[in-house]
Amino acid sequence: MKTLLIGANGEIGKILNPALAKKHEIISAGRNSGDFRIDLSDSNSIEKLFEEVKNIDACICVAGDCYTGNLLSLDEKKLNIGIQNKLLGQVNLVLIGQKYLNDNGSFTLTSGKMGDKPVKNNISKAIVNGGINSFVLATSLELDRGIRINAISPAKVADIPTEDLINAYAKSIEETINGEIIKVNY
Repeated sequence: MKTLLIGANGEIGKILNPALAKKHEIISAGRNSGDFRIDLSDSNSIEKLFEEVKNIDACICVAGDCYTGNLLSLDEKKLNIGIQNKLLGQVNLVLIGQKYLNDNGSFTLTSGKMGDKPVKNNISKAIVNGGINSFVLATSLELDRGIRINAISPAKVADIPTEDLINAYAKSIEETINGEIIKVNY
């Protein structure tokens, strides 16, 4: 299966890339590294990536910045870091990528525990992760050509057994599930 892994050099990407490469052809993309470059906050960059990479069976996104800080420090500019990069970036991957993904392909987005279980000083992450989860649930009802979409919602990566994280992403791309929010080690 030809799999596009966006954020392959990030914290989760460094775990997934070698593990998934055992069974899949991995094409890596990132802001500063990988086989291809992509800026998730720029829809033209996303379109260019999909025009360059052909015959994709699965698209996994483990990239996207988000602001961490308390309510008093939060303002529109800081909130927009997560909205533009992580939320809209992943939404645009699907909106644009659905035209390019092979029939019966899959999108796997990454949200996070904060979408369901916010903690202090993480309002922006709660908003963004909850938005990603809602997008996945709604979009799964409307994608054509057998294309599926799921989200992985991990707890803090350092607290998760590596195998659990790998298995969650593998489940999303290898099984026929659709519209699932796969929670990892809550």
